[in-house]
Amino acid sequence: MAFASIDHESDIPVWIQLYNILLAGIHDGTWAPHTRLPSARTIQEESGLARETTKKAFNRLRDEGLVKMVPGRGPFVVGPGSRAR
Repeated sequence: MAFASIDHESDIPVWIQLYNILLAGIHDGTWAPHTRLPSARTIQEESGLARETTKKAFNRLRDEGLVKMVPGRGPFVVGPGSRAR
């Protein structure tokens, strides 16, 4: 994925850039419903982002009903008819 393409010098906050990358991947089918998204650790290693930054992007996706956080397993794309909680 294009996590390394996050521009740390941009006027757009990095968590929003990450959110946009994840959102695009959900909408274009890169991550189908019920698919596990990359872990925060993977994103951190590829992008150099802090853990809190990745959590902020995941939390926004969760709040929008697109991602479900599964304790001990990570973030998953919510399927049709499911509700993120």
